[in-house]
Amino acid sequence: MQSKEPFSIKRFFGKKSNIFLLVEGIFFAWFIFSFLIYPNLNLFADVLFSGGLGDNINKILESERAMQAIKNSFILAISMCVTVNVVGTLAVFVTEYFDIKGAKLLRIGYMSTMIYGGMILVSGFKFLYGEVGMFTKLLQAVFPDVAHNWFEGYGAVLFIMTFACTTNHVIFLRNALHQIDYQTIEAARNMGASTSRILFRVVFPTLAPSYLSITILTFIKGLCAMAAPLIVGGTEFQTINPIVITFVKLDYTRTLGSVLSIFLGSISFALLMGLNYIERRGHYMSISKVKTRIVKQKIKSPVLNVLMHVLAYFLFLIYVSPVCMIVLFSFTNTRAINTGTLSLDAFTLDNYKMVFSNPDNYGPMLTSAFLGVVSVTLVIVLILLACRIITKYKQYRVARSLEFFLLIPWLLPAILISVGLLQTYNGSQWTVFGATLGGTIFLLILGYVVNKIPYTLRMTKAAFYSIDDSLEDAAKNLGAGGFYTFTHVLLPIIIPTILALWALEFNGTLGEYDISVLLAPTTMKTLGVTIKTLTTDNYDPNSTAVSFVYAVIMMIIAGLVVYFVYGRKGASNNVRKTKHMIKHIEKMKRLKAAKG
Repeated sequence: MQSKEPFSIKRFFGKKSNIFLLVEGIFFAWFIFSFLIYPNLNLFADVLFSGGLGDNINKILESERAMQAIKNSFILAISMCVTVNVVGTLAVFVTEYFDIKGAKLLRIGYMSTMIYGGMILVSGFKFLYGEVGMFTKLLQAVFPDVAHNWFEGYGAVLFIMTFACTTNHVIFLRNALHQIDYQTIEAARNMGASTSRILFRVVFPTLAPSYLSITILTFIKGLCAMAAPLIVGGTEFQTINPIVITFVKLDYTRTLGSVLSIFLGSISFALLMGLNYIERRGHYMSISKVKTRIVKQKIKSPVLNVLMHVLAYFLFLIYVSPVCMIVLFSFTNTRAINTGTLSLDAFTLDNYKMVFSNPDNYGPMLTSAFLGVVSVTLVIVLILLACRIITKYKQYRVARSLEFFLLIPWLLPAILISVGLLQTYNGSQWTVFGATLGGTIFLLILGYVVNKIPYTLRMTKAAFYSIDDSLEDAAKNLGAGGFYTFTHVLLPIIIPTILALWALEFNGTLGEYDISVLLAPTTMKTLGVTIKTLTTDNYDPNSTAVSFVYAVIMMIIAGLVVYFVYGRKGASNNVRKTKHMIKHIEKMKRLKAAKG
C-alpha cells in the first residue's frame, strides 16, 4: 500500500539535500509549464477571446468544408477500427498461431511498415495504384471502362491506412499472443473443442485487453490522418488535419484552424483517458509468467489450409509491392516512371547521381537525419532523468504528477501541439526569457521532442519497472552511490529498450510531415515536406524519380538502424550479467567478512 505521508523536501531529497535533484525538479517544472501547458492555454485563450468561442464554433458549424472534414474523419476512424483489426489479426495469426509455410518471410513483409511510412508509404501506394500505376494499367486491360483516377477518395484512403496502421498488431498483439499459456489451448482441445471454438472462446478473450487498446489507438490515428487524405483523398475526401493546416496558414482562417485542432484534441483526450482508466484496472506493467510456449496450430482441413496460405501471401504482396516498385523504379529513367513500364533499356543510375550531386536534392535528407539524431537523443536523455524520479520516488505525489504532466502531448494530436507552439513562440515570450523561437530550428526540434515524450516515457517506464528491486538494494548495500548504481547497474539492463526506442523514434522522424510543415523555418527543407511537394505540388518530370531515391535511402537507413538495435546478439543478456555480477560481489563480501 502506497504511503500517504505529505510531501516534504527532506524526505524527497533524502537526509542530505541533493542539489542535482533540485536542479532537475526546477528544470522539469520550467519545461512542462513552458512547452506542455502554456502553449495550449495560450491557444485556447486565443480561440476564446478572438471573436468569442461561441462565434468561432458557429463559423465551423456554418462551414460546409469544415463539417465535411469532421464527418470524413469519423467515417475513416470507425472504418479503420474494423479493417485494421481484421488485417492486423490475420497478419499476426498466419505468422505466429497457424502453421503456415514461409512464416518468417511473411513476417518480414508484414513488418515492412516499420521501416517506411507516412509520405513515403502513401506515395508508394499511389504510384502502384494511381493514374500511371502498373496495377491500374492491368486493371484497365481487363476492364477498359476503369477511370485513370479510380484510386482516389474514401476507398483509397481507407485501403492505405489499413495496411499502414497494422504495426501495433504486429508488435503488441504478437507479444500478447506469445504470453498465452499453451496449456489452456491443449486443455480445450482435449475436451473436444474445435479450432474455431478455441479461437473464439479461449484465444480472443485472452487478447481482449490488447485489442481494446489497439482499437482506441487506431481510432485516434484515423481521426488524425494526414498523409493519405492529403495525397489520395482528392477533393471529395478531406479530413480534419489537412483542413487545419490549410486554415492555420491563412490569417483570416487561423482561428478556425485552432478551433478544429482543439476539437480534435478533445476527442483524443477523451479516448485516451478512457484507455488509461481501462489500463488502471488491469496489470499491463507486469511481466507474464508463461508456463508453456505456444505451439503453432496445423489447419486440418485441406481446403481451409490452402485458402489460408493464399490469403497470407496475398496480404504479403500488398505489403511488399509498393516497396518493390519504389526500389525498382528508382533505377529507371523518367519516361519509364511516367508510363509505369519496366524494361532493361530503362535501367539507369542517373536518379541517384542527380540526388547525390545536387545539394538541393540531398540537403533534405541530411537535415532530417540531423533533426532526428538531435531530437531523439534529447528526448531519451530527458525521459531517462524523468523515469528515474518517477520510479524511485513513486510514493510521492510530486513524482506521480511529473508523469501525468509529461503525458499531456499524448492527449493532443501533433497538429494541435504544433499550432500551440507556433502561435505562442512566434514572438517574444517571457517563458523563454524574451527569445523568439518562431522561424528557428529550435522550435522545430522542440516540436519533435514534445511529440515524442509520451511514447518514450511509457516504454522507458515499463523497462524501469521490469528491473528487480533487489539489484539496486544490493548495489546500495555494497556502498555504491546513486549515480554509480544508475550508470553501472540499472542503465545496462534497460539499454536494449533505449536503443529500440531510439531506432523507432529516429525512423519516424525521417519522413515526419505534420510538425515540420508548420514549425520548420522557411529556408529549411525537411524530407517529409519535400516528398509531399514532389508527390503533389511539383510538376518537374524528375520529381517522382527524386522522391523514389529518397524513399529507398530512407528505407536503407531505417533498416540498418533496426538491424543495429535488434540484430546484435547478447543484448538480452544484460539482466543476467548484472545479477551475476552483484551476486558474485555479495558472495565475496560475505566470505571476506567471515574470514575477518
